[in-house]
Amino acid sequence: MIRVVIADDQALLRGSFRVLVDSEPGLVVVGEAATGVEAVSVAMEQRPDVVLMDVRMPEMDGIEATRRIKDVSRVLVVTMFDLDAYVYDALRAGASGFLLKDTPPADLLVAIRVVAGGEALLAPTVTRRLIEQFARTPGVPRVKGLDGVTEREREVLTLIARGLSNHEIADHLQVGMATVKTHITRLLAKLEARDRAQLVIAAYESGLVSAAG
Repeated sequence: MIRVVIADDQALLRGSFRVLVDSEPGLVVVGEAATGVEAVSVAMEQRPDVVLMDVRMPEMDGIEATRRIKDVSRVLVVTMFDLDAYVYDALRAGASGFLLKDTPPADLLVAIRVVAGGEALLAPTVTRRLIEQFARTPGVPRVKGLDGVTEREREVLTLIARGLSNHEIADHLQVGMATVKTHITRLLAKLEARDRAQLVIAAYESGLVSAAG
């Protein structure tokens, strides 16, 4: 059973999310929060598998709340604001996924399962927007580099950063799924990344991917 906490300052949306999640076999809502402070408190108490986190909330925003609970639960940011800064800040804070509130219900349920399973999930527009954000933001901190990363691993990392799934990467490189997973496992270890979202950030910060690329 995947345990979920819903953090949103709008009671109607919290209720809608609860009905949706509780109606899905294998998922259960174990808590709700109307503020960022409550989100942290409930997450620390319940230690859910996934927190659906809004960005704009009273007392503490969802970005800071994510930063405080990232080692306790995996966070899927769900917001109506498709803004570059929110995407970047949420992922830097430790979020494992980012979706917009107009995401179809079925896709949201899939996203919860994906994130709970240890993967990262980004809305379709997120990768392009992240690249654009890095391209126009001066002084963005960079990672030390990609020392020790092989050419093939750089190729895989580039495809991850462009939003390709494992199956798409396998098709693009004409290799098996097991090979792709091996490359990703090695990238996670070499770059000290927790998940796919952090690999995406590493690709941007290292300069491997740019708005022109």
